[in-house]
Amino acid sequence: MKKHKGHLLIILALSITVHFAFFGQPNETVFDEVHFGKFVSGYYTGEYYFDIHPPLGKLMIAGFAKIVDFEPEYNFTEIGKEFPDKKYLALRFLPAVASTLLPLIIYLLILELGMSRMAAFAGALLIVFDNALLTQSRLILLDPFLLLFGFTSLLFYFKKKYLLMAFFVGLAISIKWTGLSFIALPILIEAVKTVKILKTAIKLTIVSFMAVLRLASFFLISLTIYFGVFALHFALLPNPGSGDAFMKPGFRENNVIKNIRDLNVEMYRSNQRLAASHPYSSQFYTWPLMTRPIYYWVSENSRIYFFGNPVIWWASTAAVLILLWRGLTSILRLNLNTNFSTFLLSGYFLNLLPFIGVKRVMFLYHYLTALIFAVLILCYLIDKIHSISSGQDKNSRKIFTGIIIISIIAFLFFAPLSYGLPLSEKAYITRVWFASWR
Repeated sequence: MKKHKGHLLIILALSITVHFAFFGQPNETVFDEVHFGKFVSGYYTGEYYFDIHPPLGKLMIAGFAKIVDFEPEYNFTEIGKEFPDKKYLALRFLPAVASTLLPLIIYLLILELGMSRMAAFAGALLIVFDNALLTQSRLILLDPFLLLFGFTSLLFYFKKKYLLMAFFVGLAISIKWTGLSFIALPILIEAVKTVKILKTAIKLTIVSFMAVLRLASFFLISLTIYFGVFALHFALLPNPGSGDAFMKPGFRENNVIKNIRDLNVEMYRSNQRLAASHPYSSQFYTWPLMTRPIYYWVSENSRIYFFGNPVIWWASTAAVLILLWRGLTSILRLNLNTNFSTFLLSGYFLNLLPFIGVKRVMFLYHYLTALIFAVLILCYLIDKIHSISSGQDKNSRKIFTGIIIISIIAFLFFAPLSYGLPLSEKAYITRVWFASWR
């Protein structure tokens, strides 16, 4: 780890700078803060609320805010409403911290996947300098926790620290149900390994038993954490509130397990009922090309857009297509293996294709997990250039350096729309390249 200390310190310093520059800007409610701010406040009033997502993210934000004596004096009624004081900063702090730490996890994960230090360094910096990941981290939102916990679980999986892996998976699915992809991926890998070993009859019984035991432990630990989070959620909301309408009459008198079951059923049903349209919604197949960003906030000459760094998004999308093309023949023939290219493609599509069956309104930020896998694929392909023939290592380093430089330039160019900084009308137009971006 000592040989990586320099890289890690640079990544951390840059990540802190990027994520905490202009921290708190704007001092108004932005986009979905109108919802999550209310949910967090519920833990102070004890009034029961209902949300379509599990409660861990809101619990974490509320818990930290309690440490700094936050009081729910603000009612989060509408986007653009000014906060009365600086206490809202406590609510935005943890998401920013989670996103600050994520590039370090990505660096270590890339190393664990067998790539070079340069690939790991480049991959981490691409995460630091993506505008979409930055924007989502500066507000009272849940995705930073999901990404940090999810990719930390994968890091521990490859380190063969399965208890820690299952623990962080439990945290991820307690943020959003999409966190299930982080346990689906290791299970897929373990299943493929088991099928391969089944060809050796002597090891059949022992290997099958150990595989089943390992998979069972994944589920048990993760579900224990998941149910524990919901138990705490109910304990902290003993008073009548707006969420009562979503629960069965007299639910406070039931066994806790029944309430958790009933709530999860209602969460699923409510997700399915979200059929309302939204002017900035988008379909999953448009996300890799970033055709429809989200207008989060506007005030005079300042705006916040949720959209990514075009260099990173489009280059990583091209990388996915290239790797998919290279492996398409073996996939169609069901010649599955557990090498890292298959792992990366599986991770990408496990976090994209399930949205095919989702009828509810969807947004570009649902692509963030798949985006990080796309970045890993980009780093993987560039890193493998040096293995094609001798003397190519310098070429891969040059490509990494070029992408990093161009990505930083693009990041700085679009940064005003990520931080909500003032722009003249002319400067704004030069950054909105397509009609669908407006």
